[in-house]
Amino acid sequence: MKVAKINEEITVSDQIIASDVTEIAKQGFKTIFCHRPDGEGPDQPNFEEIDSAAKKLGIEVKYLPVTMGKISDDDIDQFSSSFEKAAKPIFSYCRSGMRAITLWSLKEAENTSLPDLLNIGKKAGYDMSGLTLRLAAGKQSPSNTKQHQIVIIGGGSAGISVASSLLARDSGLDIAIIDPADTHYYQPGWTMVGGGIFTAEQTVKTMASIMPKGVTWIKAAVAAFEPEQNMVTLEGCRLVKYEKLIVCPGIKLNWHGIEGLVETLGQNGVTSNYRYDLAPYTWELVSTMRKGKAIFTQPPMPIKCAGAPQKAMYLSGDHWFRSGDLNNIDIEFYTSTPGLFGVKEYVPPLMKYVEKYGADLNFNHTLTKIDGKQKLAWFSKKLEDGTVEVIETNFDMIHVVPPQQAPDFIRASRIVDDAGWVDVSQDTLQHKRYPDIYGLGDVINAPNAKTAAAARKQAPVVAINILYDLNKSSKRAIYNGYGSCPLTVERGKVILAEFGYGGKLLPSFPKWLLNGQEPTKLAWILKESILPPMYWKAMLKGREWLASPEDKV
Repeated sequence: MKVAKINEEITVSDQIIASDVTEIAKQGFKTIFCHRPDGEGPDQPNFEEIDSAAKKLGIEVKYLPVTMGKISDDDIDQFSSSFEKAAKPIFSYCRSGMRAITLWSLKEAENTSLPDLLNIGKKAGYDMSGLTLRLAAGKQSPSNTKQHQIVIIGGGSAGISVASSLLARDSGLDIAIIDPADTHYYQPGWTMVGGGIFTAEQTVKTMASIMPKGVTWIKAAVAAFEPEQNMVTLEGCRLVKYEKLIVCPGIKLNWHGIEGLVETLGQNGVTSNYRYDLAPYTWELVSTMRKGKAIFTQPPMPIKCAGAPQKAMYLSGDHWFRSGDLNNIDIEFYTSTPGLFGVKEYVPPLMKYVEKYGADLNFNHTLTKIDGKQKLAWFSKKLEDGTVEVIETNFDMIHVVPPQQAPDFIRASRIVDDAGWVDVSQDTLQHKRYPDIYGLGDVINAPNAKTAAAARKQAPVVAINILYDLNKSSKRAIYNGYGSCPLTVERGKVILAEFGYGGKLLPSFPKWLLNGQEPTKLAWILKESILPPMYWKAMLKGREWLASPEDKV
């Protein structure tokens, strides 16, 4: 945790997890303020988890979420009122601590001098200069403005890759990446963590360590878009102008989309490989289970890495097969989709493993509610006549994948389609209405698989097309919808699914070397030993092995 004591009454911090609450209690804090709305990031515990842990220790908790960059007068008034009534000292947190100290500073603005507030922020490790005008004006919202040639929203796989791709082609570009996170995750590795192959620590690095040299890192969160003015608003009410904007902030996991889920995640046999801190719990459950019912779920599309829900099932089944416990374990797969996999060529080899592990497949079933303590789950089943039936079932272990959507600040903007995804041309990845905006990664509406492999192919397409727009290149490039899903069907074998728009097969290797429609050891070696270093040392560095795009004709 990044903890900064402001005074005897309040301390601010970045994101905490439930296990941190014990230490917070030991240090004598009486109240916890949470200023971060649920679902902002894949490594973020839900408020209910913090609230439950705090209540057990007699700590009062207040949920005072504020939208990044949109702290209103009402937000300040609510914070002030809660602050005055709360038992002191207060432990106040958000993603980075910035919203916490901003709320406190705006509350204090009428009674404390601006230099003192700026110095307090600096001492605590927060640059409050972007709030200078607003602090000076009380509850008004003026701001300063910065400008960069190319601004990238998001420092995940897509954002870092496209920045490196641009710089590899023109090192003189002025590029800024906007992302408030301190850590960068190799999320494809979380399936392997849940299968006992990787440790969680192997999938994470500091954001500072992977930020491309020469890029300006704006450690803040975007609050709003002004595409007509080529401008975005950041938290702290700062403004950033651009010539070209690249939008790739990833996807939001909507844990609240399933009733009762947030109260039981990480306990009672309820787990998910879609969160960094929960993937190890998946392996703990799998490795200790000897008998009972194991359920694996998949929500409605689109989701990131659509094969991941069943990959968890296959690796679990393989472990129970090897341990000799499979005959005592009932495996059930509940998916909202009408079939096992969206590309028909891969279904027959996958079905062999479904049969090997004795898994029951339940199509058109969507998890809607869960009670961890009672070990019960409820699914809505869509019938052929269009009606919906509610199915109740018990479990001993359940691997849950939450419904997913674009981040809130994206969905609230003018750059999305009717479904809330960034509206781009599926071949050039240029925005359909705002030509100075491009998008890539999980947040766009192109009909491709949302995988890291897709971002690897999209990054050079966006880089080349932006350079063309800037008169720095004579050609444009197109994206063919490529996505890859290494389906870990057992420890030591993978079915390497590679396909593009319309389910067209797009293998990277000749069939005699690696047949993607069959489980192979070579594909496992690729997944376990080659792709992780390729990710860290090539994809994020602008080395585009097996990623050359097609020219637009």
